[in-house]
Amino acid sequence: MKIAILSDTHSKQSTVHPALDVAARRRVELILHCGDIADDDTVRLFPAHTIFVYGNCDYTRGDIERAVADIGATIQDPWGHVERGGKQIAFVHGDDHQLLLDLERSNAFDFLFYGHTHQAEEHRTGKTRVINPGALYRTAVKTFAVLDVVSGEIETVVVA
Repeated sequence: MKIAILSDTHSKQSTVHPALDVAARRRVELILHCGDIADDDTVRLFPAHTIFVYGNCDYTRGDIERAVADIGATIQDPWGHVERGGKQIAFVHGDDHQLLLDLERSNAFDFLFYGHTHQAEEHRTGKTRVINPGALYRTAVKTFAVLDVVSGEIETVVVA
C-alpha cells in the first residue's frame, strides 16, 4: 500500500494538479495533507481518499470543512492518525511545536509526518520516523512524499 503525504499547498493549484497526477500514477491508496490548504477550491481538487489536518493559514475552516464533506474526504483536528498495514501513522501541521514534540516523543507511532517549515527533512526519535515531505508552495524545490507502507520506503517526489 502506498500513501502520498503533501503539505503547505497554500491554494497553489498549479502545483497541486501535477502532484495529484503523480500520486495517481503511483497508485497511492491514501493521501494525507499536513495542513495549510488555504481554501475550499483547493480541497475540491483532491480525491475522496484524502485525510486533511488544518494548518495555521487555514483561516476559512468552515468553507474547508464543507468542501472536505463535499468530496467525501475527512478532516482530523488538531492532528491525524491512521493505521495501515499494521503501522501507526500520525500527521500534523507542525506550527504547534509542543504538539509536534508530544507526538514525536510518545513512541506510539511508526511514522509522524508534519509540514509548516516548507523544508523536507527526516529524522528518527525512538521507533518513530519523523518526516517533513516539503511543500508545494513558497520553496525553490516543490516536493511531497510517497510512503510504501509494506517496505517502509519513502520516496521524495519533486513537482515541476
